[in-house]
Amino acid sequence: MAKIDAVCKEVIEKTEWIAISTAGPDGPHVVATWGDYVRALGINEDTILIPVGLMRKTEANLQRDNRVELLCGSRQVQGTRGPGKGCALVGRAEFQTAGPRYEAVKAKFPWARATLVVSVEEAKPQL
Repeated sequence: MAKIDAVCKEVIEKTEWIAISTAGPDGPHVVATWGDYVRALGINEDTILIPVGLMRKTEANLQRDNRVELLCGSRQVQGTRGPGKGCALVGRAEFQTAGPRYEAVKAKFPWARATLVVSVEEAKPQL
């Protein structure tokens, strides 16, 4: 299991939103979540929790193929050629509707129907 390094953690801490990409029978599918949601749940070194309201197609895709890629960025983080840094987080994900992770999400986000648990295998800085 890879760790989310300091650079990627800083990007997540300053990003406005995070794109979530899965693969389905019709090709790639992308949804997004707010960075504030992820920050409210804490950023672990190898796991990210995301509250789920809808994301039905994402859920169906992950049941077939649990690979996922998250992409986020912030102009508040210094990049290699100026302001702006991104981060791609690659790993495996699952929807949970019971257990301690779900309960933690439900306590902060009463509207959540599930928790998307992303186990990060690779964190790649961008830009």
